[in-house]
Order: sequence, then C-alpha cells, then structure tokens
Amino acid sequence: MVKIKREESFKVNGEELLKKFKELIKEGNVRRITIKEKTGKVLIDIPLTIGVVGAVLAPVLAAVGAIAALITECTIAVEREIKE
Repeated sequence: MVKIKREESFKVNGEELLKKFKELIKEGNVRRITIKEKTGKVLIDIPLTIGVVGAVLAPVLAAVGAIAALITECTIAVEREIKE
C-alpha cells in the first residue's frame, strides 16, 4: 500500500472559514491545513495527526475563529494522505 500526498485549495470568506475547517477535520484524511490571506501570506499552518481530539483541538479552533473574525477572504490549503 502506497501513501500519496495530495494538495487542494478552497477559497472561503471569513464567515465560512470555521465551518469549512471543522468539515475538513471530520473527513479524517487531512494531514495539514494552511490558512492564507488573499495576498498569499500564511496566517496559520496546522499539522494534524491521527488521534487529534476535541480537547487538543479547542485552542486551534479558537485561533481559526479569531482569524475568521478579522479577514474577509482567505484560502485554505489542504494536504491529504491517500492510501493506494
């Protein structure tokens, strides 16, 4: 079995950011999430590992919520690990 890394990006506005972030975490195969402002500057880079649970994730969700309140448009870059 080979593990392949795949990257994809989503453009969202500040209101949708936290919702999309939570959806990506629930998918389970996401290994890294990077949030960038519309100019491309990285605001936060979050590595995710198997076993990340609510208590550990709470400060990260708070940070993403704070970013969502401050920006109007951003890009979420997602690194996934796919087994083939």
